[in-house]
Amino acid sequence: MQVSENILFYPMFAHVVLTGLLYVLLTIVRAPSVWGIGSSKDGSNPMAHIEPKISANLSNQFEWPLFFYVICLILMLDGNEISTRAIFLAWLFIFGRIIHSTVHIFTNNIRLRGVVFTLNFLAVLFMWFNYFFE
Repeated sequence: MQVSENILFYPMFAHVVLTGLLYVLLTIVRAPSVWGIGSSKDGSNPMAHIEPKISANLSNQFEWPLFFYVICLILMLDGNEISTRAIFLAWLFIFGRIIHSTVHIFTNNIRLRGVVFTLNFLAVLFMWFNYFFE
């Protein structure tokens, strides 16, 4: 089954929303240090422990996802209709990024984070392979 070439804008937009939400979360977590809003009685930031995790995760949104955006743009611009396999993989990547961000920020479970990252990695890699070998 084939679908419209613009269908990949939706998962791309979802990733932009995720990245925007991470910026908002980082701003909230930094508020006690930057503006004194929500700081402890001693003036410290009660959320300081989570700030480096959010910052690192936000940086992750500009690494491997670059290859996601490139293959999405190639698929949308090559003139062919986009396969449901490519759409499935794009959404798998997005849901994986959401899970990866949640695990990265709110747990210390590096194994689970690695498994989820592998899912994201393979989804994009398979999008590329699917394009070249279909």
